[in-house]
Amino acid sequence: MPGSLLVLMAGAAWVCVGLMLLFSAGMWLYAASPETSPYAFAAVGFVLALLVHHFGFLRIVDGNLRRILPADGKKCLFSFVPWKSYLLIVFMVILGLLLRYSPIPRPYLAVCYIAIGLALVLSSIRYMRVFFREIRKA
Repeated sequence: MPGSLLVLMAGAAWVCVGLMLLFSAGMWLYAASPETSPYAFAAVGFVLALLVHHFGFLRIVDGNLRRILPADGKKCLFSFVPWKSYLLIVFMVILGLLLRYSPIPRPYLAVCYIAIGLALVLSSIRYMRVFFREIRKA
């Protein structure tokens, strides 16, 4: 499988998961009572998303790109993420489920979901830029 296709798959996966998290957060904030100030919760999530994107996820994206692009030969369909990261993904899914069914009020969870979801979407832009650059080169 060409490296450019793996880059596209990684970016698409990050966008899909990010949009799913943002949709959940949006539904929770929409259902929240006006007294809880949903815009304040969304604003905090937005600021945290920028920090997570810049100081966390961009490093992960760059590491994945350094690993995917220069590798020669055929690559496995699932090699857009290193095998160790699959353990982290399982942990994050379990943590997300535990949080979703926890007694924590939904507006507070929405902050976390916005932070992670928006950071994933923003960071996926780098994958997409590299994908289109690789397509132009080919």
